[in-house]
Amino acid sequence: MKPREIKDRVLWVGAVDWDRRLFDALIPLPDGTSYNAYLIEGSEKTVLVDTVDPGMAGTLMAHLSDVDNIDFVVSHHSEQDHSGTIPAVLDRYKDAKVITSPKGKGLLVEHLHIPGERIITVADEEPLSLGGKTLEFLHTPWVHWPETMITYLREDKILFSCDLFGSHLAASGLYADEDWRVCEAAKRYYAEVMMPFRSTIKKHLDRFDSYDIDIIAPSHGPIYKDPGCIIRSHKEWVSDYLANTVVIPYVSMHGSTELMVDHLTEILSEAGVRVERFNLTVADTGKMAMATVDAATIVMGSPTVLAGAHPLVVSAAFMVNALRPKLKFASIIGSCGWGGKMVDQLSGTLSGLKVDMLDPVIIQGKPKVKDYENLDRLASEIITRHGENNIF
Repeated sequence: MKPREIKDRVLWVGAVDWDRRLFDALIPLPDGTSYNAYLIEGSEKTVLVDTVDPGMAGTLMAHLSDVDNIDFVVSHHSEQDHSGTIPAVLDRYKDAKVITSPKGKGLLVEHLHIPGERIITVADEEPLSLGGKTLEFLHTPWVHWPETMITYLREDKILFSCDLFGSHLAASGLYADEDWRVCEAAKRYYAEVMMPFRSTIKKHLDRFDSYDIDIIAPSHGPIYKDPGCIIRSHKEWVSDYLANTVVIPYVSMHGSTELMVDHLTEILSEAGVRVERFNLTVADTGKMAMATVDAATIVMGSPTVLAGAHPLVVSAAFMVNALRPKLKFASIIGSCGWGGKMVDQLSGTLSGLKVDMLDPVIIQGKPKVKDYENLDRLASEIITRHGENNIF
């Protein structure tokens, strides 16, 4: 993609990474991603807002080939995918200075070895006039790093939102449209990256209500010309709303745990409870994370492996605990050969969640009549607890 005009003298100059399939050696990227950088040209000063991942540095530098001068490079966030190419930009534009938050300066020095004398720090809501265009820098710490900030372009009413409102989605078009992929990618991004910072994000969303925003330009994914939709979606995701949904991540080695999951799924579904189940041997963990965004309950299902839970289930529990969704209830089901400490292990792994742990159902071998009755009891308790908390 070539540089694309967003507004007069406001250009997208980033890079689309069609082939990347893993982020941070952890997050699946089924649809690739983009690294959005933006060039803003005032009558007096020129600013580059963010850069790209170092692997795509050549694309950014090609997009800047006709740009004779850059006065400032705004670093919203110090991670490589946004700031990794700043050293190359500074090498080309010898007089350029980096603008960042006070906490961002130290991180840029440590992570990218940018000389401190080339970095300028800005206060929250501090303006910068470029000549006919005015930037306002807003500190947004812990969205999702401690130094993060965003930029508002007053005259054009554009919010350059860094990772907030972002999505990992490679696309030929510059803007979000009604394509369902954009909605799914944005929710996936929120679930995998932003959800642990839900309460902080909620405060910042309320703050944005006082700004007149026509366009949201994030650092990943499409640009929003109708920002109302993505803002409303985020307000719902960070709210206290819980859906009448049970998420069941599970592994079954010899079929016993799967029979338990099948039975629990059937009983809950018959009662009107939505069930999202994920066989962890084949599941997309990003979709599982998305399912936890507003689910009320999670039930981990596992066989025992050397007296403990299956490693894939332990990993899923660790991920859910780290993402800190607004779950209210949790439980554990599974089958063992002779015994073990699976319940203690998984309960401990989920200890960071503010949930009520419902009595587990652990059986030996294949489920028997009494085991199915215990699963009925668990289903009944989930249904009752949802009802008592007005989760319908």
